[in-house]
Amino acid sequence: MLTQSLPTRPRPFRDRMQGPGGYYNIGNAISLIVGIATPIIASGDVAAIGTFLAGSGSAIALTTATFVFFISGECYHRAWACGAPPDARLNRWGDTLSGMGAIALGIALFMLGQPVLAAFSGLLHALGKFGSAWHGPRRSAAATPDLFRSAVLVSRIPAMIAAMLALLAPQIDSAQMVVTLSLLISYFCWTKADLLLFRS
Repeated sequence: MLTQSLPTRPRPFRDRMQGPGGYYNIGNAISLIVGIATPIIASGDVAAIGTFLAGSGSAIALTTATFVFFISGECYHRAWACGAPPDARLNRWGDTLSGMGAIALGIALFMLGQPVLAAFSGLLHALGKFGSAWHGPRRSAAATPDLFRSAVLVSRIPAMIAAMLALLAPQIDSAQMVVTLSLLISYFCWTKADLLLFRS
């Protein structure tokens, strides 16, 4: 079972930054904390947390995606705990779970009326992750061994461009700027993790 492969000894924070899992989960934590804090600050009501996490179908899908991404990030961290090359089985679990999270994210974005982001951040991201899980180290001699990892990188581009354009909008207020900046920082963390996975 998966749980039997996970080491139980806690590691210092800096050790978590040696592999992709730490960067994935730092990005996940930033986006989740800011996402929860923003409606509370805006409304002054702690009950806004419930609305943010499960107040609609898209919120439930987004919460599910975030939860799954956290688990996949932990799988990546433990797969890379001893450096490269990673534990192949845990690395594939990270890819598989991340693909599932991407599907949930795509559903949330589609329900929010963002079909382009749903196609890239959801569908393309999921295809890249599932492809990486299937590809695995056993097929490392293939002509295009990084095709699926590259697809994940490409899936980040539209959301990052949208965030940068939002920051340049003259009508952006301070709350929107904080949210957008935090999202952009999260994307940089996730992209760093994507690049580290090429070493597998």
